[in-house]
Amino acid sequence: MRRKNKHIPQRTCVACRQRRDKGDLIRLVHIGDGIVEVDISARRPGRSAYLCPKKDCWEIGLKRNHLERALRTRLSTNSRQALIDYSNNLPGEGQV
Repeated sequence: MRRKNKHIPQRTCVACRQRRDKGDLIRLVHIGDGIVEVDISARRPGRSAYLCPKKDCWEIGLKRNHLERALRTRLSTNSRQALIDYSNNLPGEGQV
């Protein structure tokens, strides 16, 4: 008896538009009133968007408002700063 391959969900990075395995991307969730947080567990309720774990994608997502468009909200100042702080610890292009 042959075993079926397990399905691996795919998601698209809102910045670079590359499709990758869901586990390889970082999930961001809109909680409400412009509050957006990184969802490490990938289980929090709310509208979500995904970004690659590369600093370049985060810069594009935040500067060009790709993230706001995908989450259908305006980021609060505190949320934007928290996401920028989080992205400062990520590797740059080609370091993933």
